[in-house]
Amino acid sequence: MPRALATLRAALLAIVASAGPATADPAEWRGEWPETDFSRHSVPFGEIRSGGVRRDSIPSIDAPRFVPVAEDDTLATSEPVIGLEIGGVARAYPLRVLIWHEIVNDEVAGTPVAVTYCPLCNAAVVFDRTVRGRVLEFGTTGKLRHSDLVMYDRQTASWWQQYTGTGVVGQYTGTRLQVRTSRLESYAAFAARHPKGEVLVPGDPRLRPYGVNPYVGYDSATAPFLYDGDVPEGIEPLARVVVVGGQAWSLDLLRRNRTLEHGDLVFTWEPGQNSALDDRRIAAGRDVGTVTVQSRRKGALEDVPYSVTFAFVFHAFEPGGQLHTR
Repeated sequence: MPRALATLRAALLAIVASAGPATADPAEWRGEWPETDFSRHSVPFGEIRSGGVRRDSIPSIDAPRFVPVAEDDTLATSEPVIGLEIGGVARAYPLRVLIWHEIVNDEVAGTPVAVTYCPLCNAAVVFDRTVRGRVLEFGTTGKLRHSDLVMYDRQTASWWQQYTGTGVVGQYTGTRLQVRTSRLESYAAFAARHPKGEVLVPGDPRLRPYGVNPYVGYDSATAPFLYDGDVPEGIEPLARVVVVGGQAWSLDLLRRNRTLEHGDLVFTWEPGQNSALDDRRIAAGRDVGTVTVQSRRKGALEDVPYSVTFAFVFHAFEPGGQLHTR
């Protein structure tokens, strides 16, 4: 087992074993975060807890490197990627890379974006990095809220909730990042749509054991890591759900129906995408399929922003939201 993987697994086990009630004290945080304005916050500090690592211990990718799809020989066709297209430029960001870095600061067709993935929530979200005319660069705080990554921007050291893209501590408290439409899809699906697209590759392939999942069996666990909140009724906390706005549909429901319509929304499910959080080798993870969500609002079908996450995550961040299981 690679040393980095063994170390991370041991750290995760230690965190879970020692996890008690969440505690937080800005006075203790100020030594590491002297630039952060802790007088401004929109969530109770008690909801923010250590993820067992420090600021930037999980390093963001700030100078991403890509190769053409036709030249890539590392990815299995069923591996999960975040597919993004802006201004005719299409890029795939493999979860085999993001599971170790969580944030990619990129610029696509002149648009600064943050491509983010929180493994503990299986939340893959792409944000516009421009806020009020200012381009921000994001990193990891090493902290969690509702088991979700808390990011920070390097310009003001404000803290941001990854799942919602909302500033929760510091100067940008209450500010919400614009979500960019993307897909969580198999590499084969991305390559079929964008044969001339590009795929993210590690700057140094030796830096991490890319392709290995350090959270083996996580999405089959009975409870999420470092989460003290309520869980939804009638569905397993770590069951996948597809979220659009304040509503969610269970992945099992979509798998059974293959196609589902709700108002002007059209959901489709196709087999062929591995879970990144199942087997030790991501390429060998069980098939959870690829979901697309589109709207007929303007006549032709157009992609809309959505998230494939866990049921407990939707319940934590949308406590009044409607969850469809049948």
